[in-house]
Amino acid sequence: MDNLPSQENGINRRTFMQTAGTLVALGVGESLPAVASRIEKPNVAKTIRIKQVDSNFEREPLNPYRFKGSAITESWQVASLLESESGIRKVGLCTQGVLWSDATVFSAHSERVGNALMYAISDRALQMLKSQSFTSPITLLDELLPDVYTYAKTITRNPDLRKTFALNALVSVDNAAWLLYAQENGLTKFDDIIPETYRPGLSYRHKNVASIPSFSVGTTAERIKAAADEGYFILKLKTGAPGTQSEMLEKDIAFLTAVHKAIGSYETPHTKDGKIPYYFDANGRYEKKETLLRFLDHAKKIGAFDQIAVIEEPFEERNEEFVGGLGVRVAADESAHTVEDAAVRIQQGYSAIAVKAIAKTLSMTMKITQLAYEKKVPCFCADLTVNPILVDWNKNVAARLSPFPGMTVGLQETNGHQYFKNWDRLVTYHPKAGASWTKTQRGVYPTDNSFYAESGGIFLPSTHYENLFTQP
Repeated sequence: MDNLPSQENGINRRTFMQTAGTLVALGVGESLPAVASRIEKPNVAKTIRIKQVDSNFEREPLNPYRFKGSAITESWQVASLLESESGIRKVGLCTQGVLWSDATVFSAHSERVGNALMYAISDRALQMLKSQSFTSPITLLDELLPDVYTYAKTITRNPDLRKTFALNALVSVDNAAWLLYAQENGLTKFDDIIPETYRPGLSYRHKNVASIPSFSVGTTAERIKAAADEGYFILKLKTGAPGTQSEMLEKDIAFLTAVHKAIGSYETPHTKDGKIPYYFDANGRYEKKETLLRFLDHAKKIGAFDQIAVIEEPFEERNEEFVGGLGVRVAADESAHTVEDAAVRIQQGYSAIAVKAIAKTLSMTMKITQLAYEKKVPCFCADLTVNPILVDWNKNVAARLSPFPGMTVGLQETNGHQYFKNWDRLVTYHPKAGASWTKTQRGVYPTDNSFYAESGGIFLPSTHYENLFTQP
C-alpha cells in the first residue's frame, strides 16, 4: 500500500461527525517464532487499488449482558465498503465490543458514545485507504494498525488504550479487504485465501464444531441446567462478580457450587472422559493469583476441579504473574492483542488462546493461530456476541483449528441467540440462512462437506447489508 495520509487529515463522514461528540517493544526476543517476522507472501500478488470507500452502522438492542463488573445493552453492527478500480464492491461487517475491548473507554462514556468512538475509528481507517493500493490484506493491516491505533488513542483521549480496541474497529475493514482480495484474485473458498505461511495452523477439518453459549454474571444454575438439557455440553460461565475481591470470590464460589451440583454428573459424547467440561471467564477481575487459587481450591473440595477445561483471562493484562503452575489450562483472550502479545502470554504460562477473527481481525488471527500451532498451544474461538454472518467467519477458523485437548470437536463460543433481542431477524440477513451448518444441533454445528465447499457463505453478498449503501 502506498503512502497513507497523516493523522491530521479529517474524516469525511459529515453526517456521523455532526452527531458523534505505538507500543514499546515487548522483548520477546528469539522466543517469538519466525512466523512473526516473515514478510507476508500473498497467494496471488495482484495489486488492488481502492477507488471508493463508505461506512454505515445499525444499532441492535441486547438483553443485558453482564461482565467485567458492568453490562452492555446494545450492539452496533458496522458495515464497511471497499470498491476497487475494477468496479468490484465488497462489504465487510463488524460487531463492536467496547466493554470487552477496553473497559476504561466504556466506563468513561455513555454506551452510545463509546460505540460512536469506535465507529469513528473504523471510518478513519477507510478514509486512509481511499486511492491506496494493496496486494495482501495481512500486509494492509500491518500498515494500517500503527496509525489507526495512534488515532484511536487521540480520539478516546486514552494514552493507555488497549490495542484490541483499535483491532476491533478494524474488523469490518479487514473483512472487506479479504472479500475484495478473494474476488480480484479468483479465489472462491476460505482455504484458498489462507496464505501458505499460515496454513499449518488452520489445516484441520472438524466434522462438528461445538456451539458454546455464554452465561453472564448472575445467571442461575437452573438456566444453565436448562441449556445442558438442550444438548449444550460446554458452557462459557462468566465469573468475576461485582463487588470487592472478597465479595466477588464468595459469589463466584457459590456459583461454582450451584453449577456443579446442577450439571456435574452430566455425560457427553464430545469429550474423551465423557464429562461436561467447565469453561470459566473472569474477564480480568481477579487481582491476585492467591484469590484465584482459593477459587480452584474450592473446585477441588467439591470435585469440580478435573472438569475445568479452561479458565480465560483471570487477571488484568498488566498482571504478569506466571500461570503455568495452577494445575488448570489458562487461556489468553483480550490480552493477546497481537501475535507479539500472544508470544508474551505463552511465556507467562498461558496454555491456550481464545482467538477472535471477529474481534481482532482475520489477518491478526491467522498470525496468532500459526504462532500457537508452532508453540503447540491449543486455540479455540470465542465470541463477541456477533451477528449470524460473523458467526460463520469465526466458524471457518474454529473448524480448522487443531483439536483442543480432551475434546473431539472444534470449539466456538456463539451467544448472539441469547442476547440479541432481534436475533431471528438478523438470521435472515445471512446469505445462507437455513443451511444445516448455521443451526446448532444438540450442542454442535455440523461442519460437513457443504460447509467447507461454501465456506459458511461468507463470500456471498448479504442483500440487507449491501442495501445500506444503495443511493437514495
